[in-house]
Amino acid sequence: MRSNKTNSGLVYSTEAGRMCPECRKPVADCICRQAKAMAPSDGVVRVLRETKGRAGKGVTLIKGLALDALSLAQLGKQLKTACGSGGTVKDGVIEVQGDHCERVMQVLKTQGYVVKRVGG
Repeated sequence: MRSNKTNSGLVYSTEAGRMCPECRKPVADCICRQAKAMAPSDGVVRVLRETKGRAGKGVTLIKGLALDALSLAQLGKQLKTACGSGGTVKDGVIEVQGDHCERVMQVLKTQGYVVKRVGG
């Protein structure tokens, strides 16, 4: 017996590569994933220092920014430049190498964010 569901859809196209199953557009042009990429935020940016999983080397993490991927990358670049160190942006979290919590908090406050230090 055949199912009446029309759940099967295009998964891969030779023209565009992988396709989003929800909006049926190429993954690079997907609209629904970009909307999901912005994490819900309570308006408070949290700054913390972490060494877990980094062989004892500390990084400053900035969480809670409700920005799209491009804006988050630009802000990450500004923060890395202000601190004079490297870093990256992963899964909506900005990582700056080293212990730069105070400097990051100052930069974010001057840009109008509500900033909170987390974890001592």
